[in-house]
Amino acid sequence: MPLRIEPSGQACGARVTGVDLAQPLEPATIAQIRAAWLEHHVLAFPDQAMGDDDLERFTLAFGGFGEDPFFAPIPGRQHIAAIRREADEQSPLFAENWHADWSFQAHPPAGTCLLAIDIPPHGGDTLFANQHLAWEVLSPEKQSRYADLIAIHSARLPYAPDGTYGAKDTGRSMDIRPSEAAFAVQPHPLVPAHPETGRRGFYSTLGYIIGIEGMDQGEAVALLMDLQSWQGDDRFVYRHAWEPGMLLMWDNRSVLHKATGGYEGFRRELHRTTIAAWSGS
Repeated sequence: MPLRIEPSGQACGARVTGVDLAQPLEPATIAQIRAAWLEHHVLAFPDQAMGDDDLERFTLAFGGFGEDPFFAPIPGRQHIAAIRREADEQSPLFAENWHADWSFQAHPPAGTCLLAIDIPPHGGDTLFANQHLAWEVLSPEKQSRYADLIAIHSARLPYAPDGTYGAKDTGRSMDIRPSEAAFAVQPHPLVPAHPETGRRGFYSTLGYIIGIEGMDQGEAVALLMDLQSWQGDDRFVYRHAWEPGMLLMWDNRSVLHKATGGYEGFRRELHRTTIAAWSGS
């Protein structure tokens, strides 16, 4: 069965059919999927009968496992975490702000995979914001202002012991492990060139970005707040609706993402892996 790729018609995203991800993939199929991933940034594979072994094999095919700090893996696995919310859970929604996964690392993941395990009958969409578009439609004056800035990234706001998911965060079913390691900082260009396509775009946003090199902190925060509003503008957003049996993969280098609610009273669980930073191979 040939691979079929149907663009979402939104700012990014495509639906991929004609492939069984419960089976090992041929190199030619992996190459096709990778090309579609780079073009559309977010790929949804519906109607997959996958288990955790299949999720791991798929992740390895696209670059290996990234390092996942601050999440405990599910029992019996080293590289799969459960993004889980129980039906009666009252804690604040997890990951409801725009972000790029683990951008505070020296070598952040190239991508993320989510496998649907338990999908509520409504709600729980995931939003994606195309950061190439966010950059490309800026005025030349603003591009000049942002082009050479170096952003300072850190996990301290969410994952430090006193952070959002630290000691004050109670009643959460996800196994999050905050630590002092979250205070480390890591610089990255604010507008890097994509390592595979060369296309420029904003990387990460306020939250994991805590400052700008060489800039007064008040000025930096004001700039980042203004930029965050731009990065998540509706023109750049794809809203992904989940289905049972679906695998989703996205390019962490070209999109931001965030969770949404609307499924109160229903359980939701997805199994998550990250794809290691691209090595050029």
